Amino acid sequence: LRSQAKECNGVKAPIDTSKPNPNEVEFDNLYLDMNGIIHPCTHPEDKPAPKNEDEMMVAIFEYIDRIFNIVRPRRLLYMAIDGVAPRAKMNQQRSRRFRASKEGMEAAEEKQKIRQEILAKGGILPPEEVKERFDSNCITPGTEFMDNLAKCLRYYIADRLNSDPGWKNLTVILSDASAPGEGEHKIMDYIRRQRAQPNHDPNTHHCLCGADADLIMLGLATHEPNFTIIREEFKPNKPKPCALCNQMGHEVKDCQGLPREKQGKHDQFADSLPIAEQEFIFIRLCVLREYLERELTMASLPFSFDFERSVDDWVFMCFFVGNDFLPHLPSLEIREGAIDRLVNIYKNVVHKTGGYLTESGFVNLQRVQMIMLAVGEVEDSIFKKRKDDDDNFKRRQKEKRKRMKRDQPSFIPGGQFSPQALGNRSSPQAISNPRQAAFEMRMHDRQNSTTSSSPNTSFTSDGSPSPAGGIKRKADDSDSEPEPEDNIRLWETGWKQRYYKNKFDVDASDEKFRRKVVQSYVEGLCWVLRYYYQGCASWNWYYPFHYAPFASDFEGIADMPSDFEKGSKPFKPLEQLMGVFPAASGNFLPPTWRKLMTDPESSIIDFYPEDFAIDLNGKKYAWQGVALLPFVDERRLRAALEEVYPDLTPEESK
Repeated sequence: LRSQAKECNGVKAPIDTSKPNPNEVEFDNLYLDMNGIIHPCTHPEDKPAPKNEDEMMVAIFEYIDRIFNIVRPRRLLYMAIDGVAPRAKMNQQRSRRFRASKEGMEAAEEKQKIRQEILAKGGILPPEEVKERFDSNCITPGTEFMDNLAKCLRYYIADRLNSDPGWKNLTVILSDASAPGEGEHKIMDYIRRQRAQPNHDPNTHHCLCGADADLIMLGLATHEPNFTIIREEFKPNKPKPCALCNQMGHEVKDCQGLPREKQGKHDQFADSLPIAEQEFIFIRLCVLREYLERELTMASLPFSFDFERSVDDWVFMCFFVGNDFLPHLPSLEIREGAIDRLVNIYKNVVHKTGGYLTESGFVNLQRVQMIMLAVGEVEDSIFKKRKDDDDNFKRRQKEKRKRMKRDQPSFIPGGQFSPQALGNRSSPQAISNPRQAAFEMRMHDRQNSTTSSSPNTSFTSDGSPSPAGGIKRKADDSDSEPEPEDNIRLWETGWKQRYYKNKFDVDASDEKFRRKVVQSYVEGLCWVLRYYYQGCASWNWYYPFHYAPFASDFEGIADMPSDFEKGSKPFKPLEQLMGVFPAASGNFLPPTWRKLMTDPESSIIDFYPEDFAIDLNGKKYAWQGVALLPFVDERRLRAALEEVYPDLTPEESK
């Protein structure tokens, strides 16, 4: 997408955003889901982190400017920062924050350890910057950082409204972290209210900025004909500099502490790491709607076909595959084509169901049950196929590794004789002292063959390979990575018994318990749909298990009650912080509150485990696993906080 930024002598020339949009489409409203901007600007992955809070704020302003230049809204700019989320979302936030804290500490320790090792061997590393590690957990409502951010954004908005011609007649709304609700849902509420106005223009062009997939679902749920999502173009495997020596091309664990090679003749390119400007793409939901219409239109129905209702059903079916509030069903994996499978079942069962699954945010459980049981019938074969695919993949990888090993050249000349890339040779270099060079290569080769060590082996002072190198070689050469043990074996008979025994610690024959899990899951589906279509049905409801039931367990759900208590209230920001923070982030809380997280005598100390297990649950990476944290008991939390509320300063109370 174009923003027409021009540079003059290295200074960016201002862009007049009141001119027509260079992307040949005009937008009325731009909505920013701010958390998707705050995170990459405060702790970026592909460039050096900002040195202090001021630099972070400037990065956020520049990012908003860039989006503004591309979209150029003519009527409204709505910036939404996440406020206190519903309890159903807080479990996910808690899991993320505990993990971020654990991973941050582990990474810092690992970095320190490798740093000492390299320096002990006489490696060269740049001096350590004395800088506080930025704890990204402070991007949570109720912290001083968020308060500060809101102030800075108000300043930014005032400045742009005063001085930028593109902002001249714009309505600007900032919903900061003190207004409860997730950013994207505050935006949805706003759009729903606009649509209900008698003077609403149905041709309004909306543009929502953010990378979450659920924004696509939310955009569809509005039923607005002109809805576009703008997001950063995803470029996989972007190179990152090593955190120890800041050079590209290797990770911390492979750092050798080698001096940096000169960049250019006088090292004049030393600090200019070429950071390509982030590209953006549009997702046009009108195009997706056309595809969905092709896919969902059904002939000879026992009822009249209504495309808008079938879009709602499609959005609902996507919830089974994963959302922020419920774990996805074991048999529905998005990468295995779960959405297509659900759509096919939906179309096959529709003659039996005799109508749509949902109606303006309410679920028809009888019809959903038919679909779930149809998935349940093929559950067994899904698990078997998953195992087969997995085995085949591993076999192919093993063969590939063997091939690579076999086809590796046994000897590559080094030094002046080393192979040169074709493009680099301006003129052939004269060989100096060829005998010496040949001797060195021979010695090097002999040394390698005697110790038969891999190129990564490091030698200790007495010349013996150090254990770290030795171990690494073993991992490289063994044909398969150590797999986490799978006790469930979903592909073998008896999988349901094993799953319930292992994950829930109850017998699968315990009908009552299984029904409780399904009941909670069904409540969850109703809650999520209502949340997407009408707003938050209950601030207190949450799914009280770490795992989902099977599709085949959804029997007799038609008569399950799915009402929510009226008049529930969101947590207060500081209460939410107590609910989602690990003890390591306690510095963002008032001192006596912090003590509740660390004092062994505290009545709620069990909410803040120092360490916790991560169940990979059949996945490969830790971030995909399930963090087994205890659920926060709201009553006990409130009771403990009663005692420390009087300690708040007027500023903290505010």
